[in-house]
Amino acid sequence: MRFLHTSDWHLGRTLHGVDLLDAQRAVLRQIVEQVAQPHDAVPFDAVIVAGDIYDRAVPPVEAVSLFAEVLTELTAHTRVIVTAGNHDSAIRLGFGSELFTDRLHIRTSMSSIGEPVLIGDVAVYPLPYLDPDAARGTLRTGDDPLPRSHQAVMTAAMDLVRADLATRGPSTRSIVVAHAFVVGGSASESERSIVVGGVDHVAASTFDGVDYVALGHLHGAQQPSSASRTLLRYSGSPLRYSFSERGHRKSMTVLDLDESGVRVTEIPFRQPRAMADLTGTIDELLTGPLGGRHADDWVRITVTDRSRPERLFDRLKSRFPHVLQVFHVPAGALQPGEARSPIAERSPRELGADFVSHVTRVPGSAEELDLFEAAYREAGLEVGRA
Repeated sequence: MRFLHTSDWHLGRTLHGVDLLDAQRAVLRQIVEQVAQPHDAVPFDAVIVAGDIYDRAVPPVEAVSLFAEVLTELTAHTRVIVTAGNHDSAIRLGFGSELFTDRLHIRTSMSSIGEPVLIGDVAVYPLPYLDPDAARGTLRTGDDPLPRSHQAVMTAAMDLVRADLATRGPSTRSIVVAHAFVVGGSASESERSIVVGGVDHVAASTFDGVDYVALGHLHGAQQPSSASRTLLRYSGSPLRYSFSERGHRKSMTVLDLDESGVRVTEIPFRQPRAMADLTGTIDELLTGPLGGRHADDWVRITVTDRSRPERLFDRLKSRFPHVLQVFHVPAGALQPGEARSPIAERSPRELGADFVSHVTRVPGSAEELDLFEAAYREAGLEVGRA
């Protein structure tokens, strides 16, 4: 049996104010192409989307339309299994799911935990994102609610999964779809925190007893480093959503389950636009070779001139049309928080040095401090003459 695992589409997201809908359409089109014409001609039995379909609970109309468009094309070729992530509104995402055909399964309700989607001899258990505050009462087995933690609610959900799996034949293979932060995973800057009670992690061993866990939430494709008898994998987001992801190799995960075990293969996404982090003086950036190499990239630029150049952003945008962020950090800039003696104990020259470094973020030159001292003396003379 073959499955395609993806997650964290975040439809409707922007990148530093730039609308990403066209870029998202371009990468999702690659999923459709892969399902319609697999790279090795082996058809897919289902596509799994492990949460965070949208970037916010109330997505823009254009994002909803794109999701509908992609679902229509995918279900023309195979089944699709979708779960809710922490960015999604479970109620909105799951609206009308009871009316869908057997080609589309959208699981957003905790009441369906432990009920698999059966595809051949594979039982797929979709788990919606389990917010501890909402799930601890629903998933409890006694009179008292579960502890307020991701670990507690995910353990309870997996107990329901294992109980159902125990009723099935020994030849049944199993996949769990979950949206969580598993211990050993590596985060980036673009995931929203899911910390509750000071903890956001779930132990990898929580998922023991199944063949594969299709994870969502972390945007880098990876297998958590924690030890577990089960293969857990984040497919990662199909698009880069922060400059911390500029080195990510974005991919969709192909999962093959057969008698010999579990195998995963990465199919890389072609990114609509590359990302780069550039540093240099304004002259180096405007006249050097960087403009030719990165003119079509999304770029973040740090300018290192001692004084902030005039019309900084406009001048850089003429060279780098897709610049998203510009910072001015002079070379040798002082770090904040350096210990200082009390003001009353500092000389006028020291105070002048503090002022210049605060304004320019670099140490004052001898000429600047000489001028400051001269102005201080002249001010003193004026006060005396008054």
